[in-house]
Amino acid sequence: QVQLVESGGALVQPGGSLRLSCAASGFAFSQYGMGWYRQALGKERELVARIGSVGGIRNYADSVKGRFTVSRDNAKNTVYLQMNSLKPEDTAVYYCNARYNNNNYWGQGTQVTVSS
Repeated sequence: QVQLVESGGALVQPGGSLRLSCAASGFAFSQYGMGWYRQALGKERELVARIGSVGGIRNYADSVKGRFTVSRDNAKNTVYLQMNSLKPEDTAVYYCNARYNNNNYWGQGTQVTVSS
């Protein structure tokens, strides 16, 4: 069955870095656009970054441009989110998303907390 398993979330101090990973299985990963979304407590889920199926097209939320980098390894069926210069407002549950035609899959999320 389809699985998206996020990992890498943690408690980190402001200015720190984290790398999130999302391991995919059960579908043709290389055909899917992949994305990272986040949802802070009491707020709606929002797009953080997306990457095209072959990695050539990348989009970022304005709030993370220049700090976050999305990448993928199709040989490992994994998508990554490198997060640098983290701020308290980056605190949220981060979700992995896979999308292709009418298929739209979500992971269970990983908690990122930025606090001193």
